[in-house]
Amino acid sequence: MCTAVHPKGTGHRLADVRLRRRILADSWGRERTEDEERLLDGLDVGSHAPGLRDDDPLPLLAVAQLYAREIPDLVGPEGHDLLQVFWCPFEVHGDLRAIDVVLKWRHSADVGDVLMPQPEPPVAGREECVPTMCVVHPEQVVEHEYLGLLDDELRAAIDEWEEGLLDEAGEAGEEDGSSSEASYATYEEYAAAMTAAQASEPDAIDYMSDLSIAPGWKVGGFASWHLTDPAPVDCRVCGTAMRPLLTVDQWECDGASRSWLPVEDRDSGGDPHAISPTDVYLGRGLMRVHTCPSDPVHPHRLSFQ
Repeated sequence: MCTAVHPKGTGHRLADVRLRRRILADSWGRERTEDEERLLDGLDVGSHAPGLRDDDPLPLLAVAQLYAREIPDLVGPEGHDLLQVFWCPFEVHGDLRAIDVVLKWRHSADVGDVLMPQPEPPVAGREECVPTMCVVHPEQVVEHEYLGLLDDELRAAIDEWEEGLLDEAGEAGEEDGSSSEASYATYEEYAAAMTAAQASEPDAIDYMSDLSIAPGWKVGGFASWHLTDPAPVDCRVCGTAMRPLLTVDQWECDGASRSWLPVEDRDSGGDPHAISPTDVYLGRGLMRVHTCPSDPVHPHRLSFQ
């Protein structure tokens, strides 16, 4: 449960958030109907729970349920093989008035019947605090440390390797004639030729986009510090350097990191639900939950990018 410090009855009704997303998903790639437009126009922020007092407790929002048998990198307290993640959909209750995240470690054999209907808050402070329900298909990948945390010698070697890849790509372009000039009778012919040429070119590979930090929601791995300088995240109980347990990302990939996109989503034709399936945007787009490797029961910490 959480308790707000501002009018909790005002915000986005969860039912409205889900209706809006369902309409947008159903109408993707076509013009929306008049009924759909009318429904969307009526989904406004307002006082949807006027009887809710500021100090009334609210159920937390269920966000994720992860099993150790499906996710090898999920490490919790001994004897616990299930992690349930909850948060309050008002970004004022955690440290530094950010979102408040609650981790519940359990033994899967002890989990009984699911409550129906599932308790949840009636309103949310922002739509982007409400995840769209989806099924998780864990895939284990290998990623490497953030470039800014590597030593100078290794960074220089990576720079040399990337320059070599660019030189090879340039030589390949000259051999197949793609760098030669050509004339076209119409602009349409030119545009079609450029599109075909771009499609035939291999994607450029670099350390930061393709090898270093995998985008999207993930368990374990390394932390990206692309918006700030690297900062220590130490346990407030024992002082041990904490590791990322869970990363909550706005995107599953972006224009520079499409190599991480699952094979089954690469022919999605730009479908936004393949790129951002959860519709979550926290902080500046990325939030990490860090836990203590010495004792996962120690209070976790958050970092944002």
